[in-house]
Amino acid sequence: MELERLQKIIAHAGFASRREAETMIREGRVTVNGRVVTELGSRADAAHDHIKVDGKLITRAETHRYILLYKPREVMSTVTDPEGRKTAVDLVKGVRERIYPVGRLDYQSEGLLLLTNDGDLAYKVSHPKHGSVKTYHVKVRGVPDERIIGKLERGITIEGKRTVPCEIARMKTTGRGEDEGNSWYEVKLREGRNQQIRKMFKAVGHPVSKLRRVAIGPIADPKLAAGDWRELTKSEVKMLATMQEMPKPKPRRTAAHPSKKKTTAPAKRGASPRAKTHATARPAAGASRGKSAKPAHKSAAHKSAQPAGRMPVRKSSSRKSGGGRGTAAPARRERG
Repeated sequence: MELERLQKIIAHAGFASRREAETMIREGRVTVNGRVVTELGSRADAAHDHIKVDGKLITRAETHRYILLYKPREVMSTVTDPEGRKTAVDLVKGVRERIYPVGRLDYQSEGLLLLTNDGDLAYKVSHPKHGSVKTYHVKVRGVPDERIIGKLERGITIEGKRTVPCEIARMKTTGRGEDEGNSWYEVKLREGRNQQIRKMFKAVGHPVSKLRRVAIGPIADPKLAAGDWRELTKSEVKMLATMQEMPKPKPRRTAAHPSKKKTTAPAKRGASPRAKTHATARPAAGASRGKSAKPAHKSAAHKSAQPAGRMPVRKSSSRKSGGGRGTAAPARRERG
């Protein structure tokens, strides 16, 4: 008899991710051999115990499916919706396996969303410790200055909890002027709290007007149109499955004052030639600190390796015409 944690068994069966399975257990929706289980540390034998979720007997999923969907705006990133709104699962037709979205993408946002019945991979992609960086293109009102962007990168407190450091780079500015225009930013996050990017920019006075997810870890597909989906290739699945824990990014440092050069005092009379040479050969402080490495011209989302054998794209029958995307590729980061 091999005992496993209940949330792991439920995830392997394709009912939900591990986090969602933990919620189901706490809510008393899981039974083992007819007994309701609410403790997260509970274990069971998937081969012999009768485990039910919401009254449905679970069995291990035979075939894992990995779907990459471009979620349009005004679509829920859930399996069902109590208000009857369209969900991400509604757009994926012809898949018999019980798949579910990995992570969340809010109702008014659009972009790439992964759906699968592989609980282990879903956990690896959604948990911040595995270094799964999600990349977003975000349009905000106004043009935040460098000080504000640095503050967001280092982390701010939202609803009593500090955000994990992230990376933000300006892509372009639109409008009639610097003060009146809007601006696009590329944001890379390691965590996925509810509407996190919207709350971050709203907290500093620059609310988000558009938000689009363009990459999930190393997976990107700029050719996928809103409402369409495709299977991940074997190489893409392998890239997600082999992601290792990554160190947190180092936020930029905003210099309060320019560094001052040190002047070398003239050598005293009688000093040895060696001492004089040592005094004058020392480089001025800050000579190398004033220059920073130029950022890459294109974002990681656009540099992601595209497998040679790209899977065919499935069209959504409910997709509206004219749903293409025309956001320009990110330019190099501007200062100020």
